[in-house]
Amino acid sequence: MASKEEMNQKVLNVLDQVRPYLQADGGDIKFIGLTDDMIVNVELTGACGSCAFSTMTLKNGVEATLRKIIPEIKEVVAINLSV
Repeated sequence: MASKEEMNQKVLNVLDQVRPYLQADGGDIKFIGLTDDMIVNVELTGACGSCAFSTMTLKNGVEATLRKIIPEIKEVVAINLSV
């Protein structure tokens, strides 16, 4: 299995691939971290942070893409850091 640093870089690479689609709708995604149990924590920002469809985007778009490219990923979870 890849090291934590390699996994982080893989996740970042995939997020860079999906980012333009989010930015096209006025949003963005920020990588927060990867847990030891292979859960990716992200923050949806801009329009994505307040969009009613953000959960659907996260699960059907971001998570599906990540899991397809990196099968070890179990889940993608949005953490709202902006208060």
